[in-house]
Amino acid sequence: MVQPIQKILVTGGAGYIGSTTCVALLEAGFSIVVVDNFSNSSRTPLDRVLEIAPGSLVTYEVDVRDTQGLGEVFAVESVDAVVHFAGLKAVGESVANPLNYYDVNVGGAVALLQVMQEHDVRNLVFSSSATVYGDPEVSPIVESAPLVGTNPYGRTKLIIENMLRDLAAADPSWSIACLRYFNPVGAHPSGRIGEDPLGVPNNLMPFIMQVAVGRRKDLVVFGGDYPTPDGSCIRDYIHVMDLALGHLAAIRALGDISGCEEINLGTGTGSSVFEVHEAAQRAVGETIPMRVGGRRPGDAASCFADTSRAMRLLDWRATRTLDDMCADAWRWQSQNPTGYQ
Repeated sequence: MVQPIQKILVTGGAGYIGSTTCVALLEAGFSIVVVDNFSNSSRTPLDRVLEIAPGSLVTYEVDVRDTQGLGEVFAVESVDAVVHFAGLKAVGESVANPLNYYDVNVGGAVALLQVMQEHDVRNLVFSSSATVYGDPEVSPIVESAPLVGTNPYGRTKLIIENMLRDLAAADPSWSIACLRYFNPVGAHPSGRIGEDPLGVPNNLMPFIMQVAVGRRKDLVVFGGDYPTPDGSCIRDYIHVMDLALGHLAAIRALGDISGCEEINLGTGTGSSVFEVHEAAQRAVGETIPMRVGGRRPGDAASCFADTSRAMRLLDWRATRTLDDMCADAWRWQSQNPTGYQ
């Protein structure tokens, strides 16, 4: 008889997606153990998680590469499954400092899997990324599309995915959901937790919102001459709340997963940069300054998900609209103009 999952260890639980997922898990009645080294986050989001969804949440300040520290957590907490978010995720930074990315992302995954194996915990939801598809030839992208790591960050995700497939092939008792996110945006509708990137945002939505709140001068769009209807890049933006519920669905589906399943999490539709800008202006109620610059190397013209596998395996689909994403992102940014500081 398969033991029901009751207690979940969440690595990187203080991060943007991690903290939002903690809310969804607590609201569903799970107990949570957060492991985070707080190198790219603070404790404030976890305090706010418990404001939104009071429940059982304990936190350990441990680096995911620290096998001794992780082992001590597993020895004290009888966890049934792990959601692995902890890692570095800025493409440009990965190009400038690849060794750090391989150390943290790949080294952290190896350490975590070793400790999980030692403590007989073989239920895992892994935070992967659509970057494993590189510059896709066609969209919507299916999970069987060619996998190409086009930068060190993407290659670390691909290495970890291959490692998980090898592990599941060697030991069929593992149940692994490998979730390939497209473009997470938005915030919890309370406005209490949201995206708070360190330094200049690498992603579109937090940059737009920082312009809207007066922290930055204007939005620079990287290229307006792509072969798309309005000339700007098209991406699959998914509300972080839908993404969090995707993790909840994956946890619930682990009992039916034998081995490693790769699953896209997106909306299945693309929105252009100009469309996101227009939706953000509707949410803010004011003009958001914008100018078009040159293309950024390595940007694909169009990239959005085929989500049929998520519907089939997880009984999950994204429901929130681009206007919902922008409204919640603006609520977060306007209530927290300097983020968690």
